Amino acid sequence: MRSKSSRQSEDLLDELQAALSHGTVARRVETLRRVTDLFAGNALDYSDDHVRVFDDVFQCLIGQIETSARTLLAERLAPIAGAPPQTIRTLALDEVIEVAGPVLSKSERLDEATLIEIARTRGQAHLKAISLRHTLSEALTDVLVTRGNEDVVQSTVGNPGARLSEQSLADLVVRAERDDDLANCIGLRPDLPRHHYLRLVAKASLSVRKKLAAAHPELAIEVSRAVEEAAQRVRAVAMTKQTEMARALVTSLHADGRLNELQVKAFAEQGKFDETNAALAALAGVAVETAETMMIESRTEGVMILAKVAGMQWSSVRAIIAMREKLSSGSQTDMLTLRDTYEALRASTAQQVLRFHRMQLQATPAA
Repeated sequence: MRSKSSRQSEDLLDELQAALSHGTVARRVETLRRVTDLFAGNALDYSDDHVRVFDDVFQCLIGQIETSARTLLAERLAPIAGAPPQTIRTLALDEVIEVAGPVLSKSERLDEATLIEIARTRGQAHLKAISLRHTLSEALTDVLVTRGNEDVVQSTVGNPGARLSEQSLADLVVRAERDDDLANCIGLRPDLPRHHYLRLVAKASLSVRKKLAAAHPELAIEVSRAVEEAAQRVRAVAMTKQTEMARALVTSLHADGRLNELQVKAFAEQGKFDETNAALAALAGVAVETAETMMIESRTEGVMILAKVAGMQWSSVRAIIAMREKLSSGSQTDMLTLRDTYEALRASTAQQVLRFHRMQLQATPAA
């Protein structure tokens, strides 16, 4: 005996052929509604072969129905994990965002390649819909961050299921220097690496100081002190388990006499910011916090001062500078000029500059 769903399928196929041959638009829409009802009501029971049949049916109808009917189809199929894949792809590629949106933001049937293709070629509304997905890969967020407008970028950064690559994070921190809302959004991400967090806080603190000082010039000193204290608290909170482990490792190496210039260079070449910073601080004989402040500065003078005090060769300094540029997504510097500057720098001068730098960090603004 044939099942009820089998009889319904055969009846609908006959109806579909009639609707496509000489039916009105209204009849095609009604046929689409009935096919959708049948699929949605039994989606979990259908085999791959059944799904392919429905895929063919939907594909025949999609091109001959109006936008409102396609939108309704997209809204109904988007939440179904086993939805017909080709139909889902067709809906996702629709230029009308009302049609594409539900599928782009919800459908589990969309493959990575299709999502990236759409992110690279469609407008901001389509990118915004993609940014709302439950999970986003690094490859996909790279495109969203690169092509997206302010709304898309903030939506992507604020999505806890979005994985952000090192390059995207570096770019975002730079962009956040001019966007307080974005800075706040990035700062709330639990997966933001410490070196990016510190650069973000340093820039945001300066922005806050300028804005408050402009609004209340008579309170400029109090504002400066408050911002500095807040930055110190943020620095302490930003300490992660990874940072603690990195510093503990360097402390152990230093205590055993195994910490040397080659080890610092190896840390830098591996992109290990926390280890490099702690090792450079140990060899230069300064507090790790002092070295960290000098390491995250936009200019390279701080790094060269520390390295000269530590007695390091240019090849090691170059590795540290290259690491900083890669992690911060900064513009490439003229290494030849920096090499000449470093070679000309005297150790005694570096010691004097370092002492002055430490005095500035330790100084408290007078009331």
